[in-house]
Amino acid sequence: MARLRQPTAPVAAADVPLAAVVKTAVVTDSAAALPPDWVSAFTADGRLTVVPMPVMVGTEIYGEGEDDITQTLSLALASGASVKTSRPSPGQFEQAYLAAQRHGFESVVSIHISSELSGTADAARLAAARVTIPVEVVDSRTVGMAQGMGVQSAVVAAADGQGAAEVRGFAEKRMERTKVYFYVPSLEQLRRGGRIGAAASLFGTVLAIKPILAVDGGRIVPLEKVRSAARAVARLEEIVAADVASRPAGQPRLAVHHFGNQLEAEALAARLREKCPDCPAPQISALPAVLAAHAGLGVLAVIVGESSTPTD
Repeated sequence: MARLRQPTAPVAAADVPLAAVVKTAVVTDSAAALPPDWVSAFTADGRLTVVPMPVMVGTEIYGEGEDDITQTLSLALASGASVKTSRPSPGQFEQAYLAAQRHGFESVVSIHISSELSGTADAARLAAARVTIPVEVVDSRTVGMAQGMGVQSAVVAAADGQGAAEVRGFAEKRMERTKVYFYVPSLEQLRRGGRIGAAASLFGTVLAIKPILAVDGGRIVPLEKVRSAARAVARLEEIVAADVASRPAGQPRLAVHHFGNQLEAEALAARLREKCPDCPAPQISALPAVLAAHAGLGVLAVIVGESSTPTD
């Protein structure tokens, strides 16, 4: 596999030189937590499409990125109102793939939230079977900017003129080296959504327990349990710092997600920067609504990835 520059932070369109012929379009879903300004730089010519994931608050259905649902979702979570999520329809993916074909692309790489947490990849596969343009559907086995980093690598590889197999390979290898660690003040939303499995049996319903969780093998799994929120956040920092220290110097890249607690996320990012001085400043962003609906208010998530170029 050819080597090419990989993104170390949200990549500006001007920083991604186009090959003479860009053969592969990239499609993803809004669980990738990509920065809106970054997305807009690549969508005009069809190189990237982000399919919104639906969130239902009460009886109203909102599309991530299409509707401003942050305040509505925050109020619903705070009040205990009904919040549900769903996968995009196969028809939405079919439209995205046909649009790529109309733009003149020869193939599509479609990168999606872990199939252990959502049926989104299945919907993409159903759509891929309906179109004539070849589509490589990738189960990211992760969420948030861990998925997003793979999408960024895919966009850069496609801009370099790589074919679908190579684009998929770059994305998968970057995502395989990316970890997700997070703290939630309460397991209630994860329990309601059926997203915790083993974590639920480990932590039970003990309200004093503050869990630190991770995404492993595409599933949410428990790492540790502590007795206070302050200790949970401190321990999250320690886990991230240890992960960073285990990676090649100068390679780790960090992202911090939050929902309803931006100032806390900014403070966490500042402390992580002090503990990881060789890392660029962590990217800070709200957790996508489709993920926040399950994690709940006050979530803090840290993604640890690398900027190194994947090779065979």
